[in-house]
Amino acid sequence: MEYAALMVHFDATPKAASRLRLAADLADRFQAALIGVAGRSYLPSFLADGDIAADERNEAERHEMMNLLAEMEKKFRTAVRHINHVEWRGKLDYANDLVPRDARAADLIVIGRKRDPDDLYYTLDPGLTILRAGRPVLVVPNGIDALAARRVVVAWKDTREARRAVRDALPFLREAEEVTIAEVCEFGTETQSQSRITDVTDYLLRHKVIVAAKSTLHTNQSIANELLRLAKDERADLIVAGGYGHSRLGEWIFGGVTRDLLASSAICCLFSH
Repeated sequence: MEYAALMVHFDATPKAASRLRLAADLADRFQAALIGVAGRSYLPSFLADGDIAADERNEAERHEMMNLLAEMEKKFRTAVRHINHVEWRGKLDYANDLVPRDARAADLIVIGRKRDPDDLYYTLDPGLTILRAGRPVLVVPNGIDALAARRVVVAWKDTREARRAVRDALPFLREAEEVTIAEVCEFGTETQSQSRITDVTDYLLRHKVIVAAKSTLHTNQSIANELLRLAKDERADLIVAGGYGHSRLGEWIFGGVTRDLLASSAICCLFSH
């Protein structure tokens, strides 16, 4: 498993600049191509000026959006001019549709942790991206512009999502100085937990990953809070986890750990679904 191409969501907000620096650094580290993507949607019709004919408004807005996407491309290419292989995908489309669809072109998708409820044009829902992209998604909190990933916590759960996350994270895990595998289990199931963690440890050792610690955790708090506490104690800057959720009546319902990490993690998280 290698990262030959990374895709980063680059919107018009100030916080996107730090995320782009992080993605560019990773592309340089892994000698990967870097693809910038931005979707710019039309203003919802109920917010538009009703006195302007729809066709005239749409054409004027389309012209404005194309100019804005062109300016974003200039900023993107200027910021990543030191990267050998760069591509830009700025399209008139909803980011929530564009990014998961175009994820086919990349090995890893880099996005922000929070959706901006006030942004009607460029906003991207991280949960939707994790569940729809079919690729590992690196979720970056605001203000973080670098990811050393020297110390990594793997949040293990015996599910297909966790198995995919471990495999998808191998490029990071191979370069890490220390990887901790942790499973939060119920009292009385410690032996089974340790057996599962040993299997994961052996798998990673065969892939030349240094596994420094194996932990079976119990908690009266949320699992996400326990994982974040462990990551802080281990001085980790990356958590690798399965992304859990399903669709019900057209609405995505997220698992508790995924939801809580998206809501509160101060460090980067790599999710696979």
